[in-house]
Amino acid sequence: MPGSHGLRFEHTRFWVIHRRLEYGPFDYDWSPDLTGVELLYQGVKFGEICSPCEVFADLQEFRLPTRVVHVASIVLGCVILGFSRGYCDREKQALITQMLKEFDCHNFLPCPDECR
Repeated sequence: MPGSHGLRFEHTRFWVIHRRLEYGPFDYDWSPDLTGVELLYQGVKFGEICSPCEVFADLQEFRLPTRVVHVASIVLGCVILGFSRGYCDREKQALITQMLKEFDCHNFLPCPDECR
């Protein structure tokens, strides 16, 4: 049984655990024209990153808890920044940890081996 808060990773997908409930998977994929990255929740597109200055995301239709949206946004941002900069797994994990701490999401910190 998962803890009361945390993250669970599986390749590019991840789940946010909040109050012992899992929300996800959150994921990303290249847009059909390969000019941007689509943001996905349970396989449904909820946003797109076209450039560093063009980002659209709206999870309202899924009626997720606010804290889940905050944590998922932080993690997706870190994952996409990490792959766009060519970070290794350790560097991506460090970025996720740093940003979750910075935005006061300490109880969602992944275990050291979970971000692979």
